[in-house]
Amino acid sequence: MTDLSKIVPTTDTLQRPLSDLRISVTDRCNLRCTYCMPRAVFDRNHVFLPRAELLSFEEIARLTKSFIALGVHKIRLTGGEPLLRRNLEQLIEKLARLHTAEGQPVEITLTTNAVLLSRQAQSLKDAGLARLSVSLDGLSDETFRRMSDSDVPVKTVLDGIAAAQRVGLAPIKVNMVVKRGVNDHEIIAMATHFRNSGIVLRFIEYMDVGSTNGWRMDDVVTAKEILERIASHFPIRQIDPNYSSEVAERWSYADGSGEIGVIASITQAFCQTCTRARLSTDGKLYTCLFATNGLDLRAPLREGATEQALTTLIADRWQQRNDRYSQLRQAATTMSPSQKKIEMSYIGG
Repeated sequence: MTDLSKIVPTTDTLQRPLSDLRISVTDRCNLRCTYCMPRAVFDRNHVFLPRAELLSFEEIARLTKSFIALGVHKIRLTGGEPLLRRNLEQLIEKLARLHTAEGQPVEITLTTNAVLLSRQAQSLKDAGLARLSVSLDGLSDETFRRMSDSDVPVKTVLDGIAAAQRVGLAPIKVNMVVKRGVNDHEIIAMATHFRNSGIVLRFIEYMDVGSTNGWRMDDVVTAKEILERIASHFPIRQIDPNYSSEVAERWSYADGSGEIGVIASITQAFCQTCTRARLSTDGKLYTCLFATNGLDLRAPLREGATEQALTTLIADRWQQRNDRYSQLRQAATTMSPSQKKIEMSYIGG
């Protein structure tokens, strides 16, 4: 058993610590959002991972201990859509029992589209989930249908958010990916709806994740433009980040009616403060959202590797990390077909 108190937090080649772990628990989703899982690619013939290739909850918990030994103190469960993973609350219970070397409980969060949230909110809270983020790209059914390529009504998502609020999963953050000519006309409507709600609305520049979403710079509504649109309706002022590696720029309404955030994933590179590792559904470690390959941890895990050996594997990979995709975007977006980026639905957002 690894003695966590004797492990020194590790840093990469750019002196960035490892403090956040995103765990994808499924590669499946009940929506087909055009920027993540376009239906033309993820159609009825798409082959998802067979159950035997998915990490079990016990395997996830074991690997998570090694990440915690290296400095991780925040865990986010993602997908696909994580609420599609059966008995997810059992995994949350396992993870919620883990503590850092300093004796602090690890913070467990989750990103969801909230389609199944109403019926699961209480059990997630009871299991130890601290808070969550909800993806919602429009308020009208027409716009939501255009972005999600589904017939799910917006009310289903809003009901899920309300259920999460009732059980105390707070603060809730709502993430809106903004795509020009598709849903940017609802920026003000979204801001208006979530003012005075206690929910933090965050606007995200449309990103060039994966290789299937047909990303073009012309489709990006910049953070600057988003803020200008909001400021023309509601006076806002910038506020300090919650922590040094926070990717969202925070703004509050001048009248005290709430907070919004903007994630300038295209126009403002934040690689220099990135502290995130990503564990895929089938147990590969990715050190960047825009990675081309990952380190297989499932094979050594299933072959009986000790916790110390797994910790060393992770530490060695992180110490070699030099990812700074956003800073090198111009060259990276001309990658050849043989260098396709991993899809976001496979390693989470």
